[in-house]
Amino acid sequence: MAPQLMWIGLGNMGRGMVKNLVGKGNLEKPLLLFNRTKQRSEDLAAKLPAGKTEVIEDIAEGVKRSDIIFHIVSNDTAVKESIGTVLQSDVKGKLIVECSTIHPDTTKQVAQDVVAKGAEFIASPIFGAPAAADAGVLVFVPAGPKASIDKLRPYTIGVMGRSEIPFEDKPYETSLKLKLLGNTFILNAVSQLSEGLTLAEKSGVGVEPVQQLVDQLFGGIYSSYAERMVKGVYWKMEEPLFSADNARKDAGHAMDLAQSVGVELKLAKQADEYIKIVADHAGGSKGDIAGIYGAVRKQSGLKYENDS
Repeated sequence: MAPQLMWIGLGNMGRGMVKNLVGKGNLEKPLLLFNRTKQRSEDLAAKLPAGKTEVIEDIAEGVKRSDIIFHIVSNDTAVKESIGTVLQSDVKGKLIVECSTIHPDTTKQVAQDVVAKGAEFIASPIFGAPAAADAGVLVFVPAGPKASIDKLRPYTIGVMGRSEIPFEDKPYETSLKLKLLGNTFILNAVSQLSEGLTLAEKSGVGVEPVQQLVDQLFGGIYSSYAERMVKGVYWKMEEPLFSADNARKDAGHAMDLAQSVGVELKLAKQADEYIKIVADHAGGSKGDIAGIYGAVRKQSGLKYENDS
């Protein structure tokens, strides 16, 4: 019998993932959708083919009917609260796939709670921006028993993702350590671009030649972030692609992880200081990580917004 799938969490990553899961996952049953704000579930369902999704008003109702439950929310507190609600139902024999970016210690505790209730658990954070989620080219990082990961695989590569970095039969929290490490690369790259573009403007080089250099030499996320900076998208966007709150959360988790093993992440610390300026200026939930450019500009005597 085909498994019944449920999805909890429809932020800017979850929405794109659901679109591809419904469109390319060969689901024989409607995907059950739950979001804290029901309207978001209804809005997404209305954009997808009729009969492919079903909006659920109550987590317990969806859990009761589901075999595999995908879960992706914004932070550790939200994960603990939401999974706690899931575990109030009978989850024996079900598979819970946690895709949120949280502290490894939180992952370890949540996994213990889930397994203690007789369910299977996979920690599978993802790499990629909302555009990658929408395009179905995310990188999945699943950790846990191989048998459980095999149950996830029909819905990842070629459906929601393009590849995986698996930690089969490894501690669940291992994947979160890699995720946090990877996110420090992004924080550092954005900080470096922001400083370089600001220096270029103030020294007379101009930002356009720097953007050309980035495109021709580096490309990839460097080009994507440089474009968001130069075009002013970082302060014009209505919904952040990577909010200041989440960026600070990830930086804090990464620095805590590093400290626990005797490593100091000096660059991440500097990035966190920049992001605090972004949060103070634009709001923690509204400011985007690319706003680090605005923070560096502000510290250098320029306007936060590059609209002059």
